[in-house]
Amino acid sequence: MTSIENGQHEGFSAEERAAMKDHAQELKKAARNASKAEKAAEAERDVLAKIADMREDDRVMAERVHAVVTATAPGLAPKLWYGMPAYALDGKVVCFFQSAEKFKSRYATLGFSDQAQLDDGPMWPAYFALAEVTAEVEERIAALVKRAVA
Repeated sequence: MTSIENGQHEGFSAEERAAMKDHAQELKKAARNASKAEKAAEAERDVLAKIADMREDDRVMAERVHAVVTATAPGLAPKLWYGMPAYALDGKVVCFFQSAEKFKSRYATLGFSDQAQLDDGPMWPAYFALAEVTAEVEERIAALVKRAVA
């Protein structure tokens, strides 16, 4: 019996479909007619609201990541990206925070897109598991973000 015959669907998970719906809403919101400053302020409010809605352990880490990223690279613009707090340069996402709850994972993730300048030979990490954000982790995040936008 195939998975479709027994009622299971092999397509996107419910979490993935929700992330795609979030992204469609983000694109609609970005297309509205508003000044660049208004859009930037609204985007940051949206990021802070998304962080505030996270469960406590994810929220604490997301708040620290947000503080470190915005202090380290003020040129990165906070925005939502597939329902996750992200930070973009010229509209292109450089890094993002993914809560553990988002895809029912055991840890949160700090990810970097291909826009990040983290290249280190023929292979380098682009995603980092976050179990907690300590002072040492904040320093590592700041160093990665500096390098990503260099």
